[in-house]
Order: sequence, then C-alpha cells, then structure tokens
Amino acid sequence: MRITLRPLHRYQLVVDLVVAGLFGLTAVVLELQTGDVGGNLGAVLFVALLTAAFAFRRLQPGLALTLAWAGAAVQMAFLRSPTPTDVVIFAVLYCTAAYGTRRVFWAGLASAVGGAVVVTGYLVLRGGASVFFPDNGFAVVALLLSSGFAFLLSWVTGALVRTARRASENARAQREAEEATIAEQERVRIARDMHDVVAHSLAVVIAQADGARYAAAQDPEAATRALQTISTTARLALADVRLLLTQLRHSQADGPQPTLADVDGLYAQVRAAGMELTTTVDPAPAGEPPAAVQLALYRILQEALTNALRHGADRRAWVRFAWHLDRVDLTVGNRRGDGTAPAPGGHGLIGMRERAQLAGGSLAATPEGTDFVVRATLPIGAVS
Repeated sequence: MRITLRPLHRYQLVVDLVVAGLFGLTAVVLELQTGDVGGNLGAVLFVALLTAAFAFRRLQPGLALTLAWAGAAVQMAFLRSPTPTDVVIFAVLYCTAAYGTRRVFWAGLASAVGGAVVVTGYLVLRGGASVFFPDNGFAVVALLLSSGFAFLLSWVTGALVRTARRASENARAQREAEEATIAEQERVRIARDMHDVVAHSLAVVIAQADGARYAAAQDPEAATRALQTISTTARLALADVRLLLTQLRHSQADGPQPTLADVDGLYAQVRAAGMELTTTVDPAPAGEPPAAVQLALYRILQEALTNALRHGADRRAWVRFAWHLDRVDLTVGNRRGDGTAPAPGGHGLIGMRERAQLAGGSLAATPEGTDFVVRATLPIGAVS
C-alpha cells in the first residue's frame, strides 16, 4: 500500500520531529523500571511506537493511527498499566479527524469507539477497574463511558477543526473564482471596446484613404480633406486605445465612456468617410436615459455603421431611434452587397448582441430583402 504524506511547511515538520523526540526521551525515562529486563524491553518498544505515532500524526494520520494501535497492542501484551505516555492516543485521534483522508477520518471514529471497549475490557481482565471503583459493575460502565467520552472528545474536536478549515478553503476558493470571473468579464469588456474603437476607426480611415487616392488627380483639396479626416480619426482612436490599455494594465476604474451626446460626432465621422446617412428620432426621449443604456446604444450604433461602411452595396445607410416609456428601439439599415453582408459569427455582431443582452435587451441583425438591418431593443425604465 502506497503511503501518501501530507504537505507540511518545513517549520511544521521540524517542530513535530523535535517535539516527538523530546517526548520519546521523557517517556523512556518514565517507563523504564530497574531490574526488569523484559518489562523494559516492552517499555522501549511501546514508547518507540507511540513516539513514531506522535511524529507522524500530522504528516500521515493513517500511519500514526496504525502505530498507535500497535503501541497499544504491545502495552497490553506486556500487561502494562496505563501511563501518561498514552496521551499520544488522544493527539492521534484528533489528527485523524482534522487532517486524515475520508477513510482515515472514519477509521479514527471507529478507533475511538473500539478503543474505549478495548481499554475497558483490558482493565477489567487485569482487575484494574476495582482500583478506581469498589463496585465492579459500576466500574465497568463508568470506565467505558469515561474512556469513550475522552476518545470521542479528541476525535470530535478534530472533526470541528476539519469542518472549519474546509469552510475557510471553500470561502477562499469562492472568492478566487469570483475574482477570476470579474477579471474575465473586465477583459471581455475591454476587448469588446477595443474592437469597436479599432474596427470603426480603421473603416473610416480605409474609406477616406480610398477616396483620397481616387480624388487626388482631379481634386487635390478633396485629398487634403480626406487626409485631415484620417489624421483626426487616427488620433481619436489612438487616445481611446491608450485609455483601454491603461485600464487593462492598471485595473483602474472605467474611464470616460461615450454617451448619446457623442452620437453627432459619430455621424460626422461616418459622413466624412463618404457615407450618405439619414437619421430619425421618433419619438424623442422624455428625459435622460441611464448611462449603461447610452453606452450600449452608442457602441451598437458604432458597430452597425462600421459594418455598413465596410459591407454596404453603396454609401448610404439610415438610423432610427424610437424612445418609448419603457424601452428604446434602435434600427440601422443599409443596402447589402452581393455576398458581402457581415458573417453571422463575426466578432462585431457577437459584440453588439452581448452589449444588448448586458443592458437587459435584445438584438437581431438579419437581411431583410435587399437591406441588412440591425434592430436593438433596450429597456430604459423611467427616464429622469
């Protein structure tokens, strides 16, 4: 049978071995009797087994329990009376319950009950019970109950320590799992923001660069304006990326996030990229929507317009906001090119859907005839 040792700190192992060694030396002095060679041989063997059990009580509780039973067997074989050395048995029972495996745990309980019976039987057979109580019948019951109580008290104390330790470990594991979940959610959020910022900015830059290339020969001023838009868009994107990287590196609080007040700037970027954009707000919002809803709407709109710019059949798109008492409906559509609609499993569509779900709403992005339409519905409650 393979014996597996419990992991202990170096100082714990050193303390157990030193204390066990001192205990063994003291016990030998107490157990040896002058002129009794046979008795002294049994005393040395008995002390050696219990000292070893004491040394292994935390390192390998199952082995310590076996050694304690072996020591008790030697003690009874040499007809030795109970001595202070037997206190090791209580320490071993405690450790079987506190540190042992499941099998050792229940073996300790069985040893506590069985040990009480064995001790009582041994003392009765040796006539030891009459030393403590004059009435033998009462002595047997009293001895059985007292020894059982002492053994079980040691085991139950260890079981309580085991329960408290496992509760602490479970609480720590739960905290670590919650921290890992929060960290993962934060990484996903930052990755989603990074995708939205970079994808949109690159789409604008590419559109402007393509337009500048074609216009350079005929209209140098148009090329200059396109380069200016590219420069402005790239600078804004760089600032956003730096902010996101700072959050990722230092785990700081969220930086400034876009709101519906920034939608006009987003429209301007898209129009500067050459897109003809039609916007409608009907009905208008009755008040200030929640910040989380504003952020979700902005990012969904940003990604939808980016997809329209990249995959649309022409440079035309339309946006419609409809504000109701309990929800807001956002619809973004564009003419879809032949086979150029966004892939259903693309990161952009997944990100839009996740944002809508995190805000408690829903999103659908599907072809409708010759158009590709994104429809998002987000709850807003009572606006202030």
